[in-house]
Amino acid sequence: MALISLEDLDGLDDEQLDDDITDNPEPMDEDDRLLSHWQAVASTHQVSVPPEMTGPIQEMTRNSQQRESLPFTLVSRHEKMGEVLYEERVYPAGHWACVTRGEDLYEQSISMAFMKLMRFICKENSAGRYLGMTVPVVSNIHMMEDSVTFEKDVQTAFFLPTEFQTSPLQSYDPDITIVYREPIRVIARMFRGTTTEETVNRQIGLLWEILGDAVDVRRDTYMVAVFENPGVPYRRNEIWFIRRDL
Repeated sequence: MALISLEDLDGLDDEQLDDDITDNPEPMDEDDRLLSHWQAVASTHQVSVPPEMTGPIQEMTRNSQQRESLPFTLVSRHEKMGEVLYEERVYPAGHWACVTRGEDLYEQSISMAFMKLMRFICKENSAGRYLGMTVPVVSNIHMMEDSVTFEKDVQTAFFLPTEFQTSPLQSYDPDITIVYREPIRVIARMFRGTTTEETVNRQIGLLWEILGDAVDVRRDTYMVAVFENPGVPYRRNEIWFIRRDL
């Protein structure tokens, strides 16, 4: 997926970082090396990471352990031969920071949105400080009438950490809106790897095959939840189908 990163880069050793910057013969400090790595990852999705992202990259790397998981209530888990096919969960109401982008590619929209969210998380907010990261970051996908093609506009959302839920912060970026969302009940299936439009469509099809047509979920919109940074080869993601009722 084109999200620039959702977790720290501590798992990247020096050799991995060096591989990203072999074209640059000049000595680089650690901050430059991190930026170069992110730029290398983003370029595979036709997205550029501007130098002004160096500050947010540093901040998120320093605070990589401050990650909060979205709370949820597990309704049911469905397994077959020891493999979890899907889970049904209820996520509570809460405030989200949301960005909508409509780039040429799905992964570009997600990337551009998350870079804005990164800056919001890293001090460009009314508190003027690092907020802490929550996972997963969730993208809402709306389908065209053919039920196969994604609409161009994709909304990417970051759940505000618990300490800010009762008094939501404001963003200095007018593209970021703080939205209160009602509880949702989802059917979630985990998958690993990239999250391009092609791979997400494949996962939607696989979950429909498992569930059959009788399940009462929305068909016009789905959600993609991303838990790990794109440098992880088989990173964890989930496809969420949305129940019509709680």
